[in-house]
Amino acid sequence: MSIVLDILLLLTTIIYSYLESLVKVFIPQRRKSVAGEIVLITGAGHGIGRMTAYEFAKRKSRLVLWDVNKHGVEETAAECRNLGATVHVFVVDCSNREMIYNSVNQVKKEVGDVTIIVNNAGTVYPADLLSTKDEEITKTFEVNTLGHFWITKALLPSMMKRNHGHIVTVASVCGHGVIPYLIPYWLWPILETEEVARSLIDGILTNKKMIFVPSYINIYLTLMGFLPERAIAAINHLQNIQFEAVVGHKTKMK
Repeated sequence: MSIVLDILLLLTTIIYSYLESLVKVFIPQRRKSVAGEIVLITGAGHGIGRMTAYEFAKRKSRLVLWDVNKHGVEETAAECRNLGATVHVFVVDCSNREMIYNSVNQVKKEVGDVTIIVNNAGTVYPADLLSTKDEEITKTFEVNTLGHFWITKALLPSMMKRNHGHIVTVASVCGHGVIPYLIPYWLWPILETEEVARSLIDGILTNKKMIFVPSYINIYLTLMGFLPERAIAAINHLQNIQFEAVVGHKTKMK
């Protein structure tokens, strides 16, 4: 009898969840304020990290900007200050665990408890597997994966203590599929950094659990679960991926 009740409860939850999602399509989601929040953005010296910093600066957040490139992160900070934000700059190599922990302690002492983390720092080596150096693969994982763990681990306790916080992980869709010559990372399609930053901030303000940029990627990934492999290969071929890459090994296909 218990299992019947559990199944009925599950079905009720599924139906309610679908109805709730349908309602949210027509009713605009309430946006939260990030004014005064202490926001840590990694990889803030250029690209998505820089544009995301600008978006938070416009909303009067207090910014903590990290990047391994001192010149780049200071340029970002200068523009954010022009937008009226309070900014603290730290030169941090997000592949270095000890540097991350030390920098987090410094942030806590000089700025306060971080309430929003944007784990954005990343590195990419466009090449096929056999052309990619071992240290490049290691570096990719240290920055793009392990760095996120160390940063989150260091900052999560204070968020839990206050029952307040938001953690963002900027990731590649290669977690769902593979692109030729980009074994360590993903580069399809070339996205406008402003578009990504706006989508990112929108996801934060509306507390979305996951967003895809561009949004049609979500449809593509859903189709991958249903379409046969040959059809997926045909779709990938239509993307016409073009970029400069190092190719060190070719195999003749029979």
